[in-house]
Amino acid sequence: MFHLSLNQQGLPYPDPIHPIIVHFVIAMVFCSFVCDVLGYFAHKPRLFEVSFWNLIVAAISIFLAVIFGQFEAGLAEPQAEAQSTLSLHTVMGWSLAAFLVIITAWRFAMRHQSPLRVSPLYLGFTTLLSCLIFFQMMLGSQLVWVYGLHVEPVVEATRQGLLK
Repeated sequence: MFHLSLNQQGLPYPDPIHPIIVHFVIAMVFCSFVCDVLGYFAHKPRLFEVSFWNLIVAAISIFLAVIFGQFEAGLAEPQAEAQSTLSLHTVMGWSLAAFLVIITAWRFAMRHQSPLRVSPLYLGFTTLLSCLIFFQMMLGSQLVWVYGLHVEPVVEATRQGLLK
């Protein structure tokens, strides 16, 4: 049987990878959103190009974030109180990945049709995407800062049977 040797954080590698990748995705999505809004209202079509490429990179990277998130969540020993938050965070992660791919495909089609414009409807949906990502960030923060997933003292307390 294959056995992973886990460190003090309950991981087979030095630090959690999920937060590193997910913060990159968050930055790319928010940068894309800001560039689209500025491009739309300031009539700066060059910002649409910046937005588009940020969105492409985010749409690819989010799958790495979700995969590492799934892996690291599987290694975690969450307290019972954390389980509903972890489950919601997981469902939201996969849903956001799908939504981001759909938004990116829509953006690709708009760029192909008219590279110097975005529609107000698209801006509305990217506003919704940004709000959903913000909610997802709050869930992830709660998992780390409230429940201590992959935080060394919490992992150690769980291993010693002090937390369940």
